[in-house]
Amino acid sequence: MLGLNDAAIFVIKTLGSLYLLIVLLRFILQLVRANFYNPLCQFIVKATQPLLKPLRRVIPSMFGLDMSSLVLALIVQMVLIAVILLLKGFMVDWLFLVPWALIAIFSLFLSILFYAMIISVILSWVAPGSHNPGAELVAQITEPVLAPFRRIIPNLGGLDISPIFAFIAIQLVQSWLIPRLAYYALMPQGLLGLI
Repeated sequence: MLGLNDAAIFVIKTLGSLYLLIVLLRFILQLVRANFYNPLCQFIVKATQPLLKPLRRVIPSMFGLDMSSLVLALIVQMVLIAVILLLKGFMVDWLFLVPWALIAIFSLFLSILFYAMIISVILSWVAPGSHNPGAELVAQITEPVLAPFRRIIPNLGGLDISPIFAFIAIQLVQSWLIPRLAYYALMPQGLLGLI
């Protein structure tokens, strides 16, 4: 029975995390004003639209941001945490579910930015100026993060080292702030790896 439970947790964690990633990408794409005619953006929109459409009727946009996608990410993360805790035999403390989900979503947001920057750096060396839809999307996601660093740090003879400082900043937040937030929110240690 234990093996079946572990298999169920694995499947739920994998599928739930994948959908959560798509929902959070939808929010990020709106945040950075990405080109929604991009085929990858179209896929993300179509994958999230069935659940976002009813939420949009209830949750208004704020500050030019579609808050319904952020609320959907929060709901998906809360359900994912609750189901996994229940399958592991733990009681779900509903009071802590919202802060735990917010911390996990913030951590996933930083991970998306980190890996998008890695892809961006690799593409700048392998295929600079590529017009591939994936490369275009990665550039649109990373540019708002890298722009402040580029204003401070000059190019060194055509070499852009601003991603290094962006990596350091993200890693500092991931390794210092996120664990402290999780500690103060009494988040079980295994839950942060749930994203």
